[in-house]
Amino acid sequence: MNKSTHFIYNLLIKAGITETSAQYLNMIALLVIVLLIIYIIDYIARRVLIRVSSIIAGKSKTNFDDILITNKVPRNIAHIIPLSIALNFLPIIFSDFLYLENIAKKIIQVFGIILILWIVRSVLNTLKDFFKTLPRLKDKPIDSYIQVFMIFAWVAGFMFFFAIITGISIWKFITTLGAASAVIILVFRDTIMGFVASIQVSVNDMVRIGDWITFEKYGADGDVTEITLATVKVQNFDNTITTIPTYALISDSFKNWRGMTNSDGRRIKRAMNIKMDSIKFLTDNEIIKLKGIQLISEYLEMRQEKIKSYNSKNTIDKKLLLNGRNLTNIGVFRKYAEEYINNHSAINKDMMIMVRQLAPTTQGLPIEIYAFSADKRWENYEYVMADIFDHLLAAVRYFDLEIFELPNNSSFKS
Repeated sequence: MNKSTHFIYNLLIKAGITETSAQYLNMIALLVIVLLIIYIIDYIARRVLIRVSSIIAGKSKTNFDDILITNKVPRNIAHIIPLSIALNFLPIIFSDFLYLENIAKKIIQVFGIILILWIVRSVLNTLKDFFKTLPRLKDKPIDSYIQVFMIFAWVAGFMFFFAIITGISIWKFITTLGAASAVIILVFRDTIMGFVASIQVSVNDMVRIGDWITFEKYGADGDVTEITLATVKVQNFDNTITTIPTYALISDSFKNWRGMTNSDGRRIKRAMNIKMDSIKFLTDNEIIKLKGIQLISEYLEMRQEKIKSYNSKNTIDKKLLLNGRNLTNIGVFRKYAEEYINNHSAINKDMMIMVRQLAPTTQGLPIEIYAFSADKRWENYEYVMADIFDHLLAAVRYFDLEIFELPNNSSFKS
């Protein structure tokens, strides 16, 4: 547009102001007027768009549009209108200063890139929040995926920003970037490793949000609360937070308790050491005494009858207990422990129940209890296990057995 057509410029000239000063003052006046118009349009556009979005969200059955408003998507989109108007007004404002027009144009284009990144981030945050409300996606590492897309958006934004500032073609810039890929890989090593690890963790379903994991290397023992591109946050049972690099999940060994949580019971696997010199054969009188224990009375009757029949049939000399077949106090105790666990109300009877003898050690003969608690909650599980061993540790003396323990002061005094 010719300067002679500028109303403000003509007024300044008539007022006796020099041509150069009139041009500067005219530019400033037009800039102020346009900024005021843009501000008013931006205000109206935001109000209208937010109001319309709120009405639509109120009538909609899904909560997706509500999350859009919460993450300010309509508000950010509203800024596009005044930005477009500002770009169209540049030739009018800077008609006499082409170099300033180019600078202002680049500034608006850069702001446009930033605005697009804001909109993309708002939309991605909306998707993240919405996906987390879906039951089937609650335990998925949504944060990792969103961060990946956001990284790509920032990289693309940076390339366009650099291309606008320098005036270099975007394709030429990408070619130059490819040549510097070795440096980029070195700088963004952890991010790239985290990205690859996030994909592997998700594809192989190694960890979900809410899983209880134990990672001894990092001192983590608790529930996974967040999975991002670079880190996994674990809230330990003492309420401390441990942060683990995501790539450590595929490079190191850790324990995920999800299998136990999803199963029908939580395993009890603990042994008690029996003193070796307390193990012996049982005499008839001792067997009669043990028949008073209801859980094994039928078993003892049946076993005693079979043993007597075998020894009689094979004319075994029973003057010495070692001869023939015999019952031992450790064997009868194992049967008692098995019957006790089978009759325990907190044990899952559909899963394996076993009382086994392990290899003798310098600390006695281990008798291991192997069963599954029906209640998998930690506190209740510990209570069930303690209840079983409270009883069995107290029961060993009825079988003339002793629990092994290292000597202490009282042992030496006695």
